Amino acid sequence: MQLSHDDYDRLERAVSRGQRIAVLRRGTEYIVIPLALRNREGREVIDARNPTTGDALALFLDELDAIEPVAR
Repeated sequence: MQLSHDDYDRLERAVSRGQRIAVLRRGTEYIVIPLALRNREGREVIDARNPTTGDALALFLDELDAIEPVAR
């Protein structure tokens, strides 16, 4: 997935505000709280946690189909 400048802005706002995002990956939708956007081994990754279980997730942008902020 290639993010536009506006997509990065929305993602960075979600990280700073602790706002949930919906992530679509291989046909499965995940609702997560993004904690950080980083580079790991030359790939961009969203460090996130599941708001229900608290489990940590690493979501690589090149494996994602879509990212959308979740309205409160």
